[in-house]
Amino acid sequence: MQKRALLDRWFPHPFVSFLIFATWLMLSHSLDIADIFTAFLLGILIARLVSPFIARTPRIHWLPAIKLFFVVLWDIVISNFRVAKMVLGPMDQLHPKWYRVPLETEHEQVNTLLAMIITTTPGTVSAGIDQERGDILVHALSTDHAELDIQDIKQRYEMPLLEIFDVKITEGATQ
Repeated sequence: MQKRALLDRWFPHPFVSFLIFATWLMLSHSLDIADIFTAFLLGILIARLVSPFIARTPRIHWLPAIKLFFVVLWDIVISNFRVAKMVLGPMDQLHPKWYRVPLETEHEQVNTLLAMIITTTPGTVSAGIDQERGDILVHALSTDHAELDIQDIKQRYEMPLLEIFDVKITEGATQ
């Protein structure tokens, strides 16, 4: 137990330490021992300095998280082409629409990440999470089938997020 406490003290946020370490090496364009040592020191020091400002992250399932990362990355690339085609085409072909995506849970991280994914995917923007109503207000640049878009968001993003955070669907949630 004491070994774990020592590791937690030196590496309060291992992922943050790793990101700092990797970022320093990429910025220095070098794998010299001095740069590796500097990256390691910065990874420890900066992570410890910002530790009070970072909430402890919940345990997540990494395999679905990695899969979701690639799904979102793919969707961003494809959406960029679709949006470019829409914007460069005739404007009368655009059908902007507001719609609400019902949430399956009140889990803060799941809902926040879902809104963030919607916002980062070109062609859609989340306007806000309404926890009382249990939905996310979304604006689509162009859609003829809002219900299909809602189901797509729920299947491609929300369901994997629920799996990543091991969240059970709350009773009374909409399907």
